[in-house]
This record gives sequence, structure tokens and C-alpha cells, in this order.
Amino acid sequence: MANYDHPREKKTSFRFRIHPPNPPFYPPPLTKNPSSKPPRKPVTTTLLFVCLVTSTCFSLSAAVAFAFLFFSAADSLSTTSVSRSLLKLKHPVVLLISSDGFRFGYQFKTDTPNIDWLIQNGTEAEHGLIPVFPTLTFPNHYSIVTGLYPAYHGVINNKFSDPVTGEKFNMGSHEPKWWLGEPLWETVANHGLKASTYFWPGSELHNGSWDFPCMFYNEFVPFDDRVDTVLNYFDLPSDEIPSFMTLYFQDPDHQGHQVGPDDKQITEADVHMIMVGDHGMVGTCDKKMIFLDDLVNWIDIPTEWVQSYTPLLAIRPPANYSLADVVDKMNEGLKSGKVNNGEYLKVYLKEDLPSRLHYSDSYRIPPIIGLVEEGFKVEQKNSKIQECGGAHGYDNAFFSMRTIFIGHGPEFAVGKKIPSFENVHIQFGYCDFGH
Repeated sequence: MANYDHPREKKTSFRFRIHPPNPPFYPPPLTKNPSSKPPRKPVTTTLLFVCLVTSTCFSLSAAVAFAFLFFSAADSLSTTSVSRSLLKLKHPVVLLISSDGFRFGYQFKTDTPNIDWLIQNGTEAEHGLIPVFPTLTFPNHYSIVTGLYPAYHGVINNKFSDPVTGEKFNMGSHEPKWWLGEPLWETVANHGLKASTYFWPGSELHNGSWDFPCMFYNEFVPFDDRVDTVLNYFDLPSDEIPSFMTLYFQDPDHQGHQVGPDDKQITEADVHMIMVGDHGMVGTCDKKMIFLDDLVNWIDIPTEWVQSYTPLLAIRPPANYSLADVVDKMNEGLKSGKVNNGEYLKVYLKEDLPSRLHYSDSYRIPPIIGLVEEGFKVEQKNSKIQECGGAHGYDNAFFSMRTIFIGHGPEFAVGKKIPSFENVHIQFGYCDFGH
């Protein structure tokens, strides 16, 4: 498997520090009580985004600043911006923006002057943000806002089944029982402040003090409309403007609202913006396939055992099967040289997975997990369909799974490059206000 550290990475000092608590905080493992919930973290570690900003004069026209994050080409830049007067806010405001599937390096492959400006005038994870495993949309978005690994916040995959109740989770499941931990919008609300979210995974459910009206996800809502909705919050009376806002885009290629990055009302504003992605992407093709049916001479793996195929192979055999025996027979076949591409898949009991993955301490995680090498896919049988494309969900040690972290604002050092870090540590970041 690939190493976390890119060969060009170097240690450096920076204003905005990302670090795990000492010692690391992990709530108790998710047990077979589906209603159990990890204990709430102290305010000092959960209110990351509140500590990121100082209450200073804020230009409301600067709210448009986050719109220039979205992948503009030079000829698409607008020369106008929304005109809003200066306003002294009664509280800090933080904008957290996610672009789904924005692989680290995309910004180097096309002309993105607005992102370039943000990087030049803010702080960037020089070699990308490391997602949690599995490198999938829902587990990672919820890790970003809870500071928990999927085994602890409960969203262990985009789709999965509860082995106790038989209920199925999918990306339209909004019942609180699935979503554990405390996301930032709930933390903000629990402390008497206002928060707003726009399509961020997990924000549709009401929990704790969180009761902000939130639309259910609709991929057909134009990106411009999403930006306009968030900007309209800045037309509210000062004490009604949310302290914390999120905005989600499912497409890293879309051009959203554009505003010139050299607009003085933007560059001189004291606003903090954080732009992240949830995972990267790697190319896949039909030649990199592994078929479970090819293991039939060692063990039969029926489709009903398989919870997910690729890139995260997850298997839950019936109770009367020896899990260790299933793993041994699968690995024997895969290493035999008689299974096409078998050497690129290794199967584990979940408790034997590399500890850095943090992917064992939940009853929701199937007992047998297979890890495939970068770009390979697992299917039940050869369908003869010739296809190439892209995928994610692989080991988060692969560089291709990295995404972006860009922070802009007074407490982010200008033009600073920081080492890569896992997205769960955003929750534990803090500012050195004395710098």
C-alpha cells in the first residue's frame, strides 16, 4: 500500500494548526445498541470554527468571496459584485464549502485563477487533505463536521445494512439513529448560536438544538441558486445571520458564481472561508478486474454474503461459518496465481485491518473486509462489459484519494503551505491569536 507522506512534503510552522488532541479522543466503540451515541466532546474541541475567527468589521459584499472558489476560467470572471454595505457583525461567521470528488491536483490541470488567488493569499495543505477510510462521500463529509472516524460516527459506507435490525441505510436516510456524534451545526445550535447548511450530508435530520429548516438534497438545484441562498443570509439583521454555514457541491467541474478576486471589498474583508473536498479519484478500467466467482475452487462466495463490492469489499457470511476459515480460503485462492489479478486483493478479518484505517470498532462494519490495490475493482462475475471510468473508496494512503484544503482569512497565514493531515483533525484545529 502507498505511504501517507508525499516525498516532497516538509514540516513547517503555520498560524492555523491542525493536530489531534493529546491523547487522541475516540468515543467508545459503537456497540449493538443502535440508539447509543458517543459522548459529546468538550466545547474546547468542538467549537473549532467559532475559534477560527475574531469579531471584526465584516464587509457583506465579501460574502460573495466564497463564490470565487468554484473553478472559474479566466474568461468567465465577472467584473461586478453584489453591492452590500459594511456592517459590524455581532458574532463571527465561518463558511465551510465542499466540492465532492475534488482530487488534489485538479487545480493544476486547468486554469483556475480564483482558486490560485485563494491559495496565494491563504493557507493550503501543500500535498492535499487526507480523507478517512473508506474514501466515500458520506463517511467523509460526516467525519469533517464531527471529527470522528466512520466506525464512531456510524456512517460506515454510502450504503449498508444494520446486522441487528436488518434495516438499510442509504444516502436518503435521515433518521438520527444512523448519524452519531455531534456535527458542528448541532454544536453551534447547542450553544445558542445560529447555523445553516445547504445539502451537507447528515444535516437534514433534526437533533439536539438543531432545528434550522434544511432542504432535502436535490442534485438538480442549480449551483448558482445554492450560492444565492447562502448569500441572502447576509441580508438578514446582524443578529440573525448564521455564525456557521456550509455549502455542498456534488460536481467539481461546475462553474458557479464568479467575482473578481482582486475586488477590494473582498480582499480587505475579515472573513474566514474553508474549502475542502471529501476524497479524490483514480482511473479504473476493465483490465483491472477481480471476480469472486473465480475463487470457486477454494470457496463459494454467494452474492447474498456481499455487502459491497468495490473498491471496499465487505462480506458478512452466515453465523454458522467460521470467519477465519473464509478469510484463509479466499486469500489462498487470491495468492494461488490462478485467479486473474488475485494478487491485487487481500482479505482481512476487520479486527486485523491496519490500525491506521480505524475501521473495526463498529458492529455495523461487516466482519470481513477486502482491500484492493489502486485502480482495481471487484465484481461477482465477468459480465464481459468493457468499461473505463473513475472510482474512489480505496485505501486513504493512496495519493490519488487526497483532496484539497484551503483556508482564507485573517487567522490563516498568507501563502503558507502546511503538511497533509486527515480531515478528522479539522475539528481539533485552533488559532494562535497572538501571531
